Amino acid sequence: MKTISTAESCTGGRIAAAITARSGASRYFEGGLVAYQNEVKERMLGVPREMIERYGVVSREVAEQMVKGACRLFHTHYALASTGYAEPWEGHEVEIWVAWGTEKEVHSTCLREDFGRVKNVEIATRCVMDEFEKYRDAIDD
Repeated sequence: MKTISTAESCTGGRIAAAITARSGASRYFEGGLVAYQNEVKERMLGVPREMIERYGVVSREVAEQMVKGACRLFHTHYALASTGYAEPWEGHEVEIWVAWGTEKEVHSTCLREDFGRVKNVEIATRCVMDEFEKYRDAIDD
């Protein structure tokens, strides 16, 4: 059976919660990491500091590296990740990157609409779950 893990920042564990809410999740879900601080992304997920400095912690590059890092950390086939500004903050608009895939093949998308912090996080969680399901279905065919 294929296994899955999560690496989350702005979703704060909600992706892991969505996975474990499904019956039978214990057969394939290995675990998740809430890496809210840059240092945790660097140390635990192997996100290079230079990548954060060059692209910003809220970026496609960091989200995709978080997927790769979670696959390595948890020894899973797949991982889902998030990083972003869930509400306007210090001059930044809402920007949430979600990513999914394997250590070798990662996909991502960015959400920028603002429906309020709680709703933005809900939408990001649902988005990455839906995109992962489509991805998994496509490669399993």
